[in-house]
Amino acid sequence: MAKNKNNQAIWGTRIKKNSSNLFKKIGNSIDIDKRLYKEDILGSIAHVEMLFKQKIISFKVKNKIIYGLNKIIKEIVNNKFEFEKKYEDIHMNIEKRLFKIIGEDAGYVHTARSRNDQVITDFKIWIKTASKEIEINIDKVIKSSIKLAEKNIDTIMPGFTHLKNAQAISFGHYLMSYVEMFYRDKKRFKNNLDNLEENPLGVAALAGTSFNIDRNYTTKKLGFKRPTNNSIDTVSDRDFVLDFLYAVSVCSMHISRIAEELIIWNSEGFNLIKLSDKVVTGSSIMPQKKNPDLLEYLRGKTGNTYGNLFSMLTILKGLPLSYFKDLQDDKEIVFKSNDTLINCLKIFDEVLKNCTPNKKRMLELANTGYMTATDLADYLVKNCSMSFRKAYEKTAAVVNLAEKRKKKLNELTINELRKIEPGLNEDVLKVFDLNNSINSKKSYGGTSFDNIKKMIMKYKKND
Repeated sequence: MAKNKNNQAIWGTRIKKNSSNLFKKIGNSIDIDKRLYKEDILGSIAHVEMLFKQKIISFKVKNKIIYGLNKIIKEIVNNKFEFEKKYEDIHMNIEKRLFKIIGEDAGYVHTARSRNDQVITDFKIWIKTASKEIEINIDKVIKSSIKLAEKNIDTIMPGFTHLKNAQAISFGHYLMSYVEMFYRDKKRFKNNLDNLEENPLGVAALAGTSFNIDRNYTTKKLGFKRPTNNSIDTVSDRDFVLDFLYAVSVCSMHISRIAEELIIWNSEGFNLIKLSDKVVTGSSIMPQKKNPDLLEYLRGKTGNTYGNLFSMLTILKGLPLSYFKDLQDDKEIVFKSNDTLINCLKIFDEVLKNCTPNKKRMLELANTGYMTATDLADYLVKNCSMSFRKAYEKTAAVVNLAEKRKKKLNELTINELRKIEPGLNEDVLKVFDLNNSINSKKSYGGTSFDNIKKMIMKYKKND
């Protein structure tokens, strides 16, 4: 094997002139992909074990390479490894160091593989681990949401449509709606794992290899379920990256939606919640201010994750098969989105633990806006042999009457109601009670207190 005495790039025997400084600057990715060092070494160890098993390399060479790789990982963990930009990426940095540790036998490590299949193998393993870490953090948010919901099953608040008072709901039911969203997020990341279970290692640059390798062996060693089927697709595939970025974007959107609501509710105009001093900031000029900066941070960061998804979609949209330099950006995009989401989930969990509903104000607001009007319409259908559209007209007339007389629905007398519908009994007055209104919504998924208790128990059992 030819020696690389000049410490030059691996392709230096073919390309005679040194790269320009500008190209060197944009061509290296070590500052980004050094995060893949564990995965890269893990893949290399599995690869050389397979090469030995297939009698492509000797026992002695296999042991020397594994010894060197284990030494490198210790150096990196102990911050004694020097990452050099001139070696471009994590793969070549590790290989160059391996040459220094064990000598020319390090050259066997790249037998029957390319950086094309090497990097995608590393990346898939990394995203599998990242997805599981995100699931753990989503679980924490779900648990904190359920805990707050359990404390507020009987806390009555207005449910909004168009940000206008619509129908009375439980604050616990509101919180459980976000549990549903985060639970779907968790399933989304879990479902993505199946597309990450195909092992790319062994397809080499794009066409496979002439060596008698055993891809099933490395598949098992690296924790995959099956090898990929087509070598060209394998090195050009970034669908799994898009799946990850999409899942991050949707989860970020859910965080942003509830952050937006809590920002509004924390305002003096609504005053529905109070945030602890632990999760607010002050003003440089207005001493009285307590600003929901963390919630605004969560809302704002969603734009970053959307941008990362769109960046990756745009990179891929015009790429022919198979590998191109454009794909180098995938790692930075994924790392940024992952780090942002992990941070946002941790922040949001902290906000949930430091958020208190203003129960008095919630009830006060729930008593405005004629929110039991639909309950009256339902009562008329059930008790007065009306179609819902007829009941709707009658109820609208009742609301108009209450509005004209500047009364709430529960302040109207039975005689006033009978002016609209003469056949009403006094038991109709019960429909205007907010507790009765909420508890009447017994259909599966509804806001009745019993339903909420059952749903909370369901999620606790699934934990």
